[in-house]
Amino acid sequence: MTVRHCIMVLTSTSARFACTVPIYCFMPDHLHLLLRGMGDEADAWAAMASFKQRTGFWIASNRPAFWWQKDYWDHIVRPHEDVRGLLRYIAENPVRRGLVAQWRDYPFTGSIGYELSALVDGVGSVAW
Repeated sequence: MTVRHCIMVLTSTSARFACTVPIYCFMPDHLHLLLRGMGDEADAWAAMASFKQRTGFWIASNRPAFWWQKDYWDHIVRPHEDVRGLLRYIAENPVRRGLVAQWRDYPFTGSIGYELSALVDGVGSVAW
């Protein structure tokens, strides 16, 4: 229920700020995601701030034993960086943690605006 609500908020917030989410992975105690701006009007910082505010309020009301940490670690992906490697790293996080044998088996990994398997497996072309 909590992750489902967070995905719903992530979907609406990313669209509101002209972003897509090539991959997200909700772990038991943290979240990995790649947020991609889709043009000059995109505002990834505002998307993350809104996402944390909206989900933080919901979590405080519905799951008071949990909360987001104050800040988050962000990184701008440069054109020379290995985006597919980053996607694989995020997808494999539950495997490294011992939660599943294969990333596809983890129910809280997904994508907003892309076919996740194609991105992670490198099938097809994606313009970055």
